[in-house]
Amino acid sequence: MSSSDSAQGPRSRRERPAKPALTRQGIIDTALAILREEGLDKVTMRRVAAALDSGHASLYVYVRNTEDLHAQILDVLLGEISSPEADAGTWRDRVKALLSSYRDVLFRHPEIARMAMSTQPSGPNYMALVEAILALLHEGGVPDRAAAWGVDLLLLYPTAVAVEHSTPKATKQKANALSTLATEIGDMDPARYPHLVRLGVQIVSGDGPARAGWAFDVLLDGILAAGSPPSHEAAGSPPSHEAAASPAPGDAAGSSPSTE
Repeated sequence: MSSSDSAQGPRSRRERPAKPALTRQGIIDTALAILREEGLDKVTMRRVAAALDSGHASLYVYVRNTEDLHAQILDVLLGEISSPEADAGTWRDRVKALLSSYRDVLFRHPEIARMAMSTQPSGPNYMALVEAILALLHEGGVPDRAAAWGVDLLLLYPTAVAVEHSTPKATKQKANALSTLATEIGDMDPARYPHLVRLGVQIVSGDGPARAGWAFDVLLDGILAAGSPPSHEAAGSPPSHEAAASPAPGDAAGSSPSTE
């Protein structure tokens, strides 16, 4: 042993570089890396803690639980959504473009699509998406309460479609199922299934974009036609100012509801 070594004294085998301080963003970034490399099933508090060389209990200071962690991952990915320009077509065109962009994000991250069905995001990117949809619905003349309820339906449809096609295997299975269905309908007894036989070709027609555009139109038309959903006045809550609002366009002031 040299004199310089003895002067420094023995070196502890436990010495190692100091760990970086835990942060909420660092936890989310680590979770995203695990998602991309190992899949959503591996994104657990213990797995993230191990990747950060920390105890999993320490993560709860920054993230409530695994569901909260998944919600934060979803919100980060929603930052990829492209918002249409103000002059990019009618308000309806822009609603459909915005919802299509949301759907495309979920298509790029299929495991997140499945998670979005059960996890309620609440981060800034999700709130920006909801705000943009509500602004467009307001521009289109949708009543406030109908918009507040309708935004959930508008987001649910593209989420469900993304889940349906969440893996290449699922997409192939869907195509095979449609092909099988077309064959089965062609072999059906028209006396027993007259409508299925008559509409068989139409039932399996249309590609993804065409069906999605039609579905968005149906939802928007329904929200516009349905008007505001019932308030809570029947439950004894104070009267709403909306109850005294002017009649909808085309309704005669003070007329009774149509029975058609």
